[in-house]
Order: sequence, then structure tokens, then C-alpha cells
Amino acid sequence: MNIDPRLHKQIAEHPYPLLFATISGAHLYGFPSPDSDFDLRGVHLLPLRDVIGMTQPEETVEKSGIHDGLEIDLVTHDAKKFFGLMLKKNGYVLEQLLSPLIVFTTPEHDELKAIAADCITKHHAHHYFGFAETQWKLFLKDNPPHVKPLLYVYRVLLTGIHLMRTGSIEANLLRLNNDAKLPYIADLIARKTSGPELGCLEAADIEFHEMEYERLQTVLQMAFDESRLPEVSTAGSALNELLVTVRLAESSRASND
Repeated sequence: MNIDPRLHKQIAEHPYPLLFATISGAHLYGFPSPDSDFDLRGVHLLPLRDVIGMTQPEETVEKSGIHDGLEIDLVTHDAKKFFGLMLKKNGYVLEQLLSPLIVFTTPEHDELKAIAADCITKHHAHHYFGFAETQWKLFLKDNPPHVKPLLYVYRVLLTGIHLMRTGSIEANLLRLNNDAKLPYIADLIARKTSGPELGCLEAADIEFHEMEYERLQTVLQMAFDESRLPEVSTAGSALNELLVTVRLAESSRASND
């Protein structure tokens, strides 16, 4: 995927220095609709005076709307908050960090990606169980049902299964299905990518997909039970060291400007 230069402009206008900015959401997952927005995610650095004072700073920057003709949803967290999320069972932030759709990067981004391997535990499966359940409920809520939440269900479950088996993050449903070989995925993706964001599905398919949802939940549970991934993260010290390093470096740079 070629990065639209208008996305670079949005990143250039960010109020704080960034460690990285990547594209998440449907573009990362491999099934953007013609009208899908661009989900920009990343990590910024607050000024040192903001993080060492008595007041609690605003750690998250959010921006959404139409900008330069693109619908954009931008969310970035201060490094401390993001590093803390990496130490939790949060597959979502690891997917953002490791996204191959890179809008902005730094050497520290590479360091963070290397550390990410030590953040992964077998208990990240719980994140994917919960996310899949949420998306399944969204799928059942609409009448007629929409293709989008159903694709999210399959993407999430297959990402979790792949993670438990290999220890690596893969968020692209097309690549995940190279191994899973689910025959209906290509058709669902075609419906999503060739039509509007809220494309619909025939009600008659619900029973079939419910059986598949339950089957893949069982596969994920088995992958979790058999996983050789560690029980706890071992990345805390490395993340702390990187946080101190980037804080001091940014403070020095700001002092010299």
C-alpha cells in the first residue's frame, strides 16, 4: 500500500514529537471499503515539564474528521501510557506498533518493535476472545447483519490463534487465511471492499457463521491451552530504559532549539 501524502501532512501537524505513526483498522486488516476512514495510531512524547509536574497531563491526542479530503481518525498516546499498555494483555497496541503500514518512524520505533517480542504472553488470547465476542454481538445487533463486524470476528480469532501458535502478530486477514484456508473469507472480503462500509449480509447465513464463530473460539482455546508462550511479560526493564532515554533525549533537543 502506498501511503497517501495527505497522511504525512496530518502527522507533520501533530502537536508533539512522535516515535512512530502507523495505519491500523480495515487498511491494516486487508479489507478497506472505498469509504473506509484511515485509522492513524502512534506514540508521542510530551514535554518533560508536563510529565514531572504535579498535574496529570493529557496523555492522549485524538483528532477525527475530514482533512484534505480524507476521513481520518487519529489517536496517539504519550510514550509512558503506550509502554504501559504494551505490558498488559493488549494485542491491539502491539498490532499498531508492528503495523507494516508506516506513516512515520524513528530509530526508537525499531527499538520498541524489538522489545515487543518480550511483551507477548499466552494470556494475550484473552484480548482476542473478548474482542471477538464484542464484534459478534455487534454483528447480531443489526438487521440485516453487516459484513464489517463479521470480518472483524474472523480477523480477531485468526490473529489470536496465529499468535498462540507462533508468538508473532499478524493482523492481515488475507495473510492469516493463507494458513486457515476458510473458503468463505474471500467472498466476505470482496463484499466489503467492493461496496460501502456498512455492506449487508443475507440473514440466511447467520446460522452458518455462528457455527464457525463457535468452532474458531474452540480452536483458539485449544491453541491457548497448548501454547508455549510465557505466562508473563519480561519487557518491563527494557521499556523503562527506553522511556528514560527518549525523555532525556527530547528534553535535550528542546533545550537546544
